[in-house]
Amino acid sequence: MEGFLNKEGQVIILKLIETVQKNREYLSEVDGLIGDGDHGINMNKGFTLCGQRMAGQELNFSDSLKTLGRVLLTEIGGSMGPLYGTFFNKMARRCKNEEEISALVFGDMLKDALNGIAELGNAKLGDKTLMDVLIPASDAFDQALKNGGSFSEALRHMKQAAEAGMNSTKDMVARIGRASRLGERSRGVLDAGAVSCNLLLQAMADTMLELIRNSTFQENSFVG
Repeated sequence: MEGFLNKEGQVIILKLIETVQKNREYLSEVDGLIGDGDHGINMNKGFTLCGQRMAGQELNFSDSLKTLGRVLLTEIGGSMGPLYGTFFNKMARRCKNEEEISALVFGDMLKDALNGIAELGNAKLGDKTLMDVLIPASDAFDQALKNGGSFSEALRHMKQAAEAGMNSTKDMVARIGRASRLGERSRGVLDAGAVSCNLLLQAMADTMLELIRNSTFQENSFVG
């Protein structure tokens, strides 16, 4: 059985922070094409604050997710704060009492996070939002497991679906948010939220894949 220990997961959040910091200008550039151009600024502010709060602490995966979620919910502006704050808080709650993060646990974390965001608004698949990344990514992860795939294989399928979902927003007309006012003029540009969501899922999956390769999870698990 593949997986990693909850106590090993802080590195995942540190990787997310690094990813946002590296892509700050790119995210704002994408956002500026049909939005107000502050997505990268706000995301960088929130994730950097989280890094500062975590500095010097040895946190497990769930507590690291909780710290990130709280900062994003309460300390950054724009529409993405509540969305991503809810996303990470829901993930944190699902794995709070889990010693080991298995494929089934992570699949439930994804579903809870997706449902949490869905409850905040009316965004659906095809509306040119981060949901065009989250929904296919979660579905691909689940389908890979149903087909008998391992945790690692499911993560790879999730990565592929997330990237394809992000790219699909380029040909969409925005139906929600500020960009929806542009109508057809919003077509031909990637959605900034979809771009950041893809970046986060890619970084999360890559770090998990590394943890799975090196984790003591299998030594501590039992078959029964």
